[in-house]
Amino acid sequence: MFQRNIGNTERVIRIVAGLAITALAVVGPQSPWALLGLVPLATGLLGWCPPYAIFGINTCQAARKP
Repeated sequence: MFQRNIGNTERVIRIVAGLAITALAVVGPQSPWALLGLVPLATGLLGWCPPYAIFGINTCQAARKP
C-alpha cells in the first residue's frame, strides 16, 4: 500500500520511543498526552511516515537501491 520510507535503525528507535511514551499513560503521570506515543509507534511499525512522504525524505536503504 505505502512504500517504506523509514530505515531499520530509525524504525527501532521510533518503536522503543513510542512504547516508552505510551507506557507513561499507564505507569507514569497518567496524562492523556502520553497517548501521543502512538504516533511514533505506528510509524515505526508501518515503516512509513506521512511527513517524510510529503517532503520526499527517505531513510530506508532498501528503497533507494535501483
